[in-house]
Amino acid sequence: MNVVVARTPALSVTDALPDSRVAAVFDSPHSGFNYPDDFRPALPLEALRKAEDMYIDAFYAAAPDLGAALLLADFPRIYIDANRAVEDMDQNLLDAPWPGPLAPGIKTECGLGLIWRLSSDAEPIYDRKLSIAEAQARIDTCHAPYHAALRRLLDERHARFGRVYHVNCHSMPEFSGPRAPEGPNVRRADFVLGDRDGTTCSPDFTEAVAACLRDLGYSVAINDPYKGVELVRAYSDPAAGRHSLQIEINRRLYMNETTFERSADYAATQAAANRIIETVVAFSQHE
Repeated sequence: MNVVVARTPALSVTDALPDSRVAAVFDSPHSGFNYPDDFRPALPLEALRKAEDMYIDAFYAAAPDLGAALLLADFPRIYIDANRAVEDMDQNLLDAPWPGPLAPGIKTECGLGLIWRLSSDAEPIYDRKLSIAEAQARIDTCHAPYHAALRRLLDERHARFGRVYHVNCHSMPEFSGPRAPEGPNVRRADFVLGDRDGTTCSPDFTEAVAACLRDLGYSVAINDPYKGVELVRAYSDPAAGRHSLQIEINRRLYMNETTFERSADYAATQAAANRIIETVVAFSQHE
């Protein structure tokens, strides 16, 4: 299928042409790895890259070929996290009071808010405070355009079909870290599906994806430990036909988390991701 591609310094959109009959949108907010010059972290690149959802962009690259839209962040999550609300700003990172409203969550208190203060290994990312102008620029050039692009893709399909199925695509470490709510060193399932305890999509949608993965022999957890964050919360309304589901793939299935290299099971994981795409596309076409 032919596709239309739009690119900016912050993101890329690959969308099927208007004759598509697929009411599905996939997005990957954390697979970006273009580190801006104004980042200026105090940590080496290999310490920063642990925050990336490596290879997730490649796993879902086939979505447009089946008629869905695919949105990818080009900026890294550790620079600014598109899966956080603007109000989730970490005041401890700034050199002056934030001029807007603040509503920091648990992750922000752990240094993992809208703009991360600490790395995945709980090390300080900066040897300085960020200015208000610096933080606002990251919002304006990265966060806001990403949300605007996702909103447009979802609205276009909802207007066309009266429904839209949104898949928010992520990866997760094999074991929980020291700041995880469940405690450290807990081994996670192969896949975790998050629908914020059934509030962001129909139960049938969650179960269709779960059944697909279980049929392939994978272990699947639902809302444990990941329920979904801002991108499924902000754009979902199941009663109005707007369904959002977060999918986490365990990195042990496809990569070495220390060297970042693909493992021998990468191809099998790619095949599983393709089955997810097929399942979502088929589900979205039911009236």
